[in-house]
Amino acid sequence: MRMVDLIEKKRDGYELTKEEIIFIIENYTNKIIPDYQMSSLLMAIYFKGMTTEESSALTEAMLNSGDVIDLSVVHGIKVDKHSTGGVGDKTTLVLGPLVASCGAKVAKLSGRGLGHTGGTLDKLESIEGLSIDIEIEDFVKQVNEIGIAVAGQTANLTPADKLLYALRDVTATVPSIPLIASSIMSKKLASGSDVIVLDVKIGEGAFMKTIEDARKLSKVMVGIGNSFGKKVVAFITDMSQPLGYAVGNKLEVLEAINTLKGDGPEDLTELCNEIGAYMVYAGGIVSTLEEAKKLVDEKVTSGAALDKQLEFIKAQGGILGDLDDFIHVKEIIEVKAEADGYISDIDALTIGVAAMKLGAGRETKEDEIDPDVGIVLNKKVGDKVSKGDTLAILYNNKDDIESIIKEVIGAFIITNEVVKKKSIIFEIITE
Repeated sequence: MRMVDLIEKKRDGYELTKEEIIFIIENYTNKIIPDYQMSSLLMAIYFKGMTTEESSALTEAMLNSGDVIDLSVVHGIKVDKHSTGGVGDKTTLVLGPLVASCGAKVAKLSGRGLGHTGGTLDKLESIEGLSIDIEIEDFVKQVNEIGIAVAGQTANLTPADKLLYALRDVTATVPSIPLIASSIMSKKLASGSDVIVLDVKIGEGAFMKTIEDARKLSKVMVGIGNSFGKKVVAFITDMSQPLGYAVGNKLEVLEAINTLKGDGPEDLTELCNEIGAYMVYAGGIVSTLEEAKKLVDEKVTSGAALDKQLEFIKAQGGILGDLDDFIHVKEIIEVKAEADGYISDIDALTIGVAAMKLGAGRETKEDEIDPDVGIVLNKKVGDKVSKGDTLAILYNNKDDIESIIKEVIGAFIITNEVVKKKSIIFEIITE
């Protein structure tokens, strides 16, 4: 088998066999196939696409390139969720404890954030003492005992995906649906869960910009998961404005706590309740989706979901202390509306980049995150505003942020016409 022949085959639009895909991934991971040949194949895939069978074979080859977590010693059905990412996306901080409080087993391996704000691990590590470096034996023990654990990915989990992603990033081949799907699903399958719920975001603050592309990606990922005997469902959700109000690590932790108290933002609450219900139902805790929705509501109302979050934080060494003294910044700045009207749009990407410039996210892997800084929206799309009303609050530790303030003001579009609020969930893909 020669790599040049396989590049030519895909270039001409033919389907690669499972054996050919395994040959490619094994030899690239072992540095036998050079970057320039793999780059050429990636570009051929970008233009010619892949069949579901090819995508499944690619996923399996990347999955088997490194460690596969064995969660068979965890009692019961293991559930997991993955978000394609967005601004203010703190759903794991809410969903994990919420679903665990219902009796499901949440064993989640997460990565770090590179971009607008920190990832799930960065948000958790903003809590004093909390560790995400957990040995697999302790990880499994914690899931069995309290129903939830969140840890960093092992260094040898899907190494082929790490190599391919780095190459895609510098060869303009990132926005390829089969490559995105295989990347996501190889990591999720390597993590060992039985049920996977996908939150596929669309909008300016997300990677997928249209519902058509999000639908295609969702169907491919669900198909891949099903081919491995996993229960997979994909939610297509809105990221045209930030999720919830808070954008920033500690700020998002506080918002997650408030959501589990039953006092969270409407969009975040709706999203977590709906996805949570699916996770509980697919996890076999109840026999119908309606029962799952009732159980999720009950766990929030009774305080059990919040108790589970506090138990989870304590189990991983975290100390919350006085939440009124949780955030420390040198100044808090209110950004004011410059006109009367209705909020028709809040550019999520602009808000995310502004938060990153404040220090809430990373532009490079080497950047240090300031866990205390960020942005809290005071208005959402559809809200009525008067000139001088507070649109957002900036939590800042930097000097001279006039340009950032202007960016935040510019992210809010105010119109004279009444703007209708929409549901955060567009579609649910089950097959």
